Amino acid sequence: MTSLLETINDPADLRRLPRTQLRALADELRAYVLDSVSKTGGHLSSNLGTVELTVALHYVFNTPYDRLVWDVGHQTYPHKILTGRRERMGSLRQLGGLSGFPQRAESEYDTFGTAHSSTSISAALGMALAAKQKGEDRHAVAIIGDGAMSAGMAFEALNNAGVAEGNLLVILNDNDMSISPPVGALNRYLAQLMSGHFYDAAKNVGKQVLRAAPPLFELAKRLEQHAKGMVLPATLFEQFGFNYIGPIDGHDLDALIPTLENIKHLKGPQFLHVVTKKGQGYKLAEADPVAYHGPGKFDPAIGLQKPSTPARQTFTQVFGQWLCDMAEKDPRLVGITPAMREGSGLVEFEKRYPGRYYDVGIAEQHSVTFAAGLASEGLKPVLAIYSTFLQRGYDQLIHDVAIQNLPVVFALDRAGIVGADGATHAGAYDIAFLRCIPNMSVACPADENECRQLLTSAFEQDHPVAVRYPRGAGAGVAIEAGLRALPFGKGEIRRVATGHPADACKGIAIVVFGTLLYPALQAAEKLNATVVNMRWAKPLDTRLLLQVAAGHEALVTLEDGAIMGGAGSAVTEALNAAGVTKPVLQLGLPDKFIEHGDPVRLMALQGLDAAGIEKSITNRFSALVMTGRPALKSVA
Repeated sequence: MTSLLETINDPADLRRLPRTQLRALADELRAYVLDSVSKTGGHLSSNLGTVELTVALHYVFNTPYDRLVWDVGHQTYPHKILTGRRERMGSLRQLGGLSGFPQRAESEYDTFGTAHSSTSISAALGMALAAKQKGEDRHAVAIIGDGAMSAGMAFEALNNAGVAEGNLLVILNDNDMSISPPVGALNRYLAQLMSGHFYDAAKNVGKQVLRAAPPLFELAKRLEQHAKGMVLPATLFEQFGFNYIGPIDGHDLDALIPTLENIKHLKGPQFLHVVTKKGQGYKLAEADPVAYHGPGKFDPAIGLQKPSTPARQTFTQVFGQWLCDMAEKDPRLVGITPAMREGSGLVEFEKRYPGRYYDVGIAEQHSVTFAAGLASEGLKPVLAIYSTFLQRGYDQLIHDVAIQNLPVVFALDRAGIVGADGATHAGAYDIAFLRCIPNMSVACPADENECRQLLTSAFEQDHPVAVRYPRGAGAGVAIEAGLRALPFGKGEIRRVATGHPADACKGIAIVVFGTLLYPALQAAEKLNATVVNMRWAKPLDTRLLLQVAAGHEALVTLEDGAIMGGAGSAVTEALNAAGVTKPVLQLGLPDKFIEHGDPVRLMALQGLDAAGIEKSITNRFSALVMTGRPALKSVA
């Protein structure tokens, strides 16, 4: 027997179904999402919560002519399944497969790419006003949820949209969650709206009584806003100029579809407040939506299981332990996260030091200036933030932190290629955009132990310092106890090429920034090259660099960040400033956006594994790297 879902190849098929079959379709869709994500990994809780809303939107609106903008974009798996990508869900977040977020190049139904949060209202308003300017009768719908409403950009857009003339509908998917548990005054405000039982009960009873008398019912509708003001203050969204509707049950198709059909005929900015439950329909995810936010592969019948053998410590775990240890030593330390408590490793810190822990919600700009304010009063803030999200606070980084030379430590998680989340989440640009800022320093630990040591070094400084480290585990290096700092701005030589007298000037030196040190050491064994672990992209250890340059015929720079403007560029600038002319090969991430996939595979495709490094150096400097050729014995 063919399931309903198998008959839906695009939303037009969905719109041909009778309303009575939509409940069964939603059940099949939810089961498909659960089964699919359990096999590929990906975002689960948020997608289980948007099943009915997705069905209703595609049923009521003429997509893709009417525009849907999803925010945050990780809640779009049901949308992808209903828009012709059901059979490709097995490739989700894999190289060459479907993106885990809306992607314009992937489907005409993905009208706007949304992987960072809080952009949907701005984009949808632009679409609505573009349609008006072109004389097109189309709707633009922004679906915003998972804490995205807390970001300043969402309110900037509301402020603009409330006085604009366009067919804009903003749907607040209120699931009382972001990625971590909800925080902030806006969450409390929405909870107060939801708790207005007296108003809701009075309104519903009145409608039931008056519905039999249409004239009185219409009069009651006109009086409703006045009555609302007597029981609850006018909603925040009405003050912005929106017609506020709701809250309604986001899992009740019999409420969603008529409401959306009525809204289609209204003019001006509309705001629909929909209440959903993260993990809806899968009890384990309902009970623990945080754990099931972005799980790997698992058996739905059993749920998430702890690995039988302990995994190597991740850089995130190293940071979390360091933060607790340093907080115990220094009472001035405070920890800050913009809604990424679990992802950035602050769970234990919150438990042990709740009075020194600040989750500011999805508000990266605010988090940076908030840290600056704390630092200006003598505290020592550590802002744990993904590299890709610090991009959103760049003005604040310059204007509020660096110009005032405030001692904020930026713990930059997810530096370099992140893998399955793709280009939107890659930490490819932090070295380039940080090292050009006066007063700013940038540390690039090669392994877990150096990460702990360089975090201590950063904390000891009296100016802003960023410590960048990748997602996942490192080389498995043993981590020292204590809080020993490495020398500020100083690198080290990790491998010395062998075979030449000390006064010779031969061979290759590989100058490495960060975790690519270990594949560089592997390549160097075959090439008989010197390897330098620079540790700091800024300040650059110029003395060590010039010493190494003097002893070698060519240099290779290596980093897991963008080549353009990155650490390799810093090396060439330093050589030029010193009047040193040496051939330099810069290896790193190219000038293109790298798609999603397994990070090990992606690094190999960029030539940044040991074999790729060896090949690139051999191709450029073949005369210098013949296997076994003697090179420099030591660098004094």
